[in-house]
Amino acid sequence: MRENRLRTLWAADKPVLNGWLAIPNGFAAEVMAHQGWDSLTVDLQHGVIDYSQMLPMLQAISTTATVPVVRVPWLEPGIVMKSLDAGAYGVICPMVNTRDDAARLVAYTHYAPRGTRSFGPIRAGYYGGADYAAKANDTVVAFAMIETAQALDNLDAILSVEGLDAIYIGPSDLSLALGCKPVFDDVEPKVAEAIRHIGERAKAHGVKAGVHNGRADVALARIALGFRFVTLGSDARLLASGSQELLGAVAAVR
Repeated sequence: MRENRLRTLWAADKPVLNGWLAIPNGFAAEVMAHQGWDSLTVDLQHGVIDYSQMLPMLQAISTTATVPVVRVPWLEPGIVMKSLDAGAYGVICPMVNTRDDAARLVAYTHYAPRGTRSFGPIRAGYYGGADYAAKANDTVVAFAMIETAQALDNLDAILSVEGLDAIYIGPSDLSLALGCKPVFDDVEPKVAEAIRHIGERAKAHGVKAGVHNGRADVALARIALGFRFVTLGSDARLLASGSQELLGAVAAVR
């Protein structure tokens, strides 16, 4: 089966550098994939991408060694399983608030006897290889998003679920949940402490910790804290910031 480089990098205690895809276009995904990202996450939760647009994006990523990940809209078995069948090697699920939520995520992402994933890897078999069915359970990565006060209260219970590979922090939602301004990077002290705490507890449970970032310096600081899956930016933000930089360089002519 095709290697999942997330697991390979984690086995060497190296961070995964993840990019984010918000533009519903296969060519845009292909351009991003050829820049050297370890993984790219197609975002079905927020933004404008739907399932039919996601598929050619996953196909475009497949032209490289970049690992395809999908953030699903919700903890719903249909979209989790369809994303895996389309070839996602990782699923990030938002708003996992309880141990039961985490257990259901693990079940939806694993074939029996470890889970309840229905069999039908219609594209995943082409992407992963002929032995996909035999090895998918040990290859696909399940991320539970920790982004609410309820999830913080249930953190150790969530992290104790067997088969949960990783957690992923959404700093903006976590900030809102703690009564703070929703930002990625310059979070308020209580949010920064919560992020540190989540990372520490994940490590104690042997679960990899990931976090969304908007700046490289913040991502580097969080890697130093032990985070091993860091998002550095999205295609849409990079398009906007690159345009702003170019226009700013010639602003004197206006």
